[in-house]
Formats: sequence, structure tokens, C-alpha cells
Amino acid sequence: MTSSDIHRVQIDDKEILLVGTAHVSQESIDTVRQVIIDEAPDTVCVELDSQRLQALQDKNHWESLNIFQVVRKGQAAFLLANLALASFQKRMGLQTGVRPGAELAAAVECAKEHEAQVELVDRNIRTTLLRAWRKTGFWKKMHLLAVLFASMFESHKVDEEELARLRETDTLSAMLEEMGEMLPSVKTILVDERDTYMSHFIGKADGKKIVAIVGAAHLPGILKKLKNESSADEIAEISTIPEKPFISKIIPWLIPGVVVALFIAGFFLGDRDRFTEAAIAWILANGILSAIGTILALGHPLTVVTAFIAAPITSLNPTIGAGMVTALVQAFIAAPTVGDLEKVGDDLAIVSGWWKNRTTRVLLVFFFSSIGSAIGTFVAFGWLKDIL
Repeated sequence: MTSSDIHRVQIDDKEILLVGTAHVSQESIDTVRQVIIDEAPDTVCVELDSQRLQALQDKNHWESLNIFQVVRKGQAAFLLANLALASFQKRMGLQTGVRPGAELAAAVECAKEHEAQVELVDRNIRTTLLRAWRKTGFWKKMHLLAVLFASMFESHKVDEEELARLRETDTLSAMLEEMGEMLPSVKTILVDERDTYMSHFIGKADGKKIVAIVGAAHLPGILKKLKNESSADEIAEISTIPEKPFISKIIPWLIPGVVVALFIAGFFLGDRDRFTEAAIAWILANGILSAIGTILALGHPLTVVTAFIAAPITSLNPTIGAGMVTALVQAFIAAPTVGDLEKVGDDLAIVSGWWKNRTTRVLLVFFFSSIGSAIGTFVAFGWLKDIL
């Protein structure tokens, strides 16, 4: 780690030492420990929220995961996005030999050993992801999904030059910055807002001497924000999850409403034979494509049958999706074992592991059956307009 990774800032009577790290670097772990010991700070701030800290400290945290409850509460999509990010970092960590985020966990441990106060200064990951999702337009959302899930399944080996670059930066931020280059509005939320959030709470930390451990990619933004303090209103705004856009609330009801209206109009005003053909087309398009998605996820045969039956119905009900039904059935019929839960972290790093592990397979069933049902709805919709 070079001197460019460490910055000393004086704000009034408070001295702040910013330490930029790589989340997959042993050198960063050693530097973090040494800085805390040498500086003896009153407070150590770390780029974590409580959820990520718990995951770093509890190596067996996957064992307590109840995938059935996750799906039932409608949190499958959020968990899948989290695992996609974790998968990216896990693969980088395997190639550098260091568990992602190990230097942040080391900072918390070392701070407690030396009786320094610990402050978690990063924004909650759920807030960050939901802000990015809800502030992004439909086509950009599709682009974001493509980038996110391509990274989940990408088999990427890095050369020595890239490994050196990874040791000098923050792998999670590197991925988010890659998204940001393609989607500037997303970068603002995933990177810039977090810089603002962290700098605010670093500046507000107790004590005369503060050591802040953050990803090296965040250093420029945090340094700039520390010198130009953000207002309380700005922090409050970026800490909230926006309401769903009005159009997002309407569309889930609009499409089923139009489809039902077409069916009713076709039944009373159209050709009965063509109406019957359209109804069969609706069932087959939704059912078959959702079932194919379930097969791609290696879902249980009964889950495949469930997808075929459920998709044509759930497509007309905005309150429940085909993916939720199929994932619940998959979680019930092929429930994850203790061994699956223990190996989730390791299986994330291997493409085949997503299908091999029963826990992540439930999420793949959710994702692919939902995509199949959505495509089926649009395919069938094209046929329905001709029934009158």
C-alpha cells in the first residue's frame, strides 16, 4: 500500500486519517492493523453497515438462512442481487487469496482490542440497491440486470496486471463503477451517494482522532465531501428508499386489466372460435415459457409442472408472480440441506455451484421462471389483440 492510499485531514480540532484499501488484499489487512496500533484513534470508522459486518464476522451466517421465508416475504429478488455482488467479490478473493472485506473485519477487531469506538459509516445495502432500482428507467433497469447477472455467471480469470490493480482498489466499487460507466445515473446512487453518506458520518464521529477504513475507490469522493460538508437534508434524502414511481404502480395492474378486458370483449363480441384459440395461446405461451425457465434452473419436475399451471394465472394477478409460486414449491420439495447452507459462500464462486447448491437453485428457479412468464405474457398479448 502506498502513501497515496493514506490521507490525513484536519477539520477544526479533529484529525481524520483516511485509509484506502482493497477488499481482497493481505497488504491492506496488515496496513489497517498497523495504522490503528500506531495512531491509537478515539474512533475507527469502517465502510460497512450492520448487515455486512454480521456477514463478515459470522462465517456460518448462511446456515441460519431460511430460504422458504425469504421467498414467502417477497425478498428473493433482493437476496439474488446481493448474492450476485457477493459472487463477483468471492471470485476475486479466490484469486488473491484473501476473503473479500477481510480488512474491514480486521479493522473492527483491532479497534475493539485497543478500546477504540467503532462506527459503521456505510449506507445500508438494501437502501442502496432499492434507490438504484427505483430511480432507474425500465430499459436501464434491464441493462442493470444484464450487467449484474452477467457478472454472476462470468468465468473471469485475471492476469498479474489486473491482480495488481485489484489490490489497489475496492472490488465491489470496481464492479459498481463499471456499471456506472454504462449507466451514469446508477453510478450516482451506487458510488457517489455512498461517498457523501460516509464522509458525513466520518466527520461526525466522536473523538479528536479518527481513523476511517474505506475502499480506495471511495477516497477521492470522501476527501472532497469532507472539505465540503453535506447538509442534514441531503443526508436524509439519500438515506430514504423512494416510493415506487406512479407508472410502476400502474403497469402491473394495467397489463392484466387490458388482457382481461380483451378476453371479455372477445367472448361477447368476437368470434368464439378465435377466442378459444387465444385463451389456449395465453395458457401455452405463459405456461410453456415459464416451465422452460424452470427447467433451465434445474427445478424439480413438480416445480416445472407448477410453473406451467401457475404462470397463466399469476400473469393476471399483480400481487403474486410465477417466480414466487415456483420458488416456494422448489424450496418445499427440494429443501436445502445443512450441507447446502454451509457451502453457499463457496458455491457462489463457481458457475455450476449456483445450480448444484439447493439454496441458490431456489433463487434461480425464481428468476428464470419469472423471466419465462414475463416473455410469455408479451408473446400472448400480441395474439390476444386479434381476437376481436
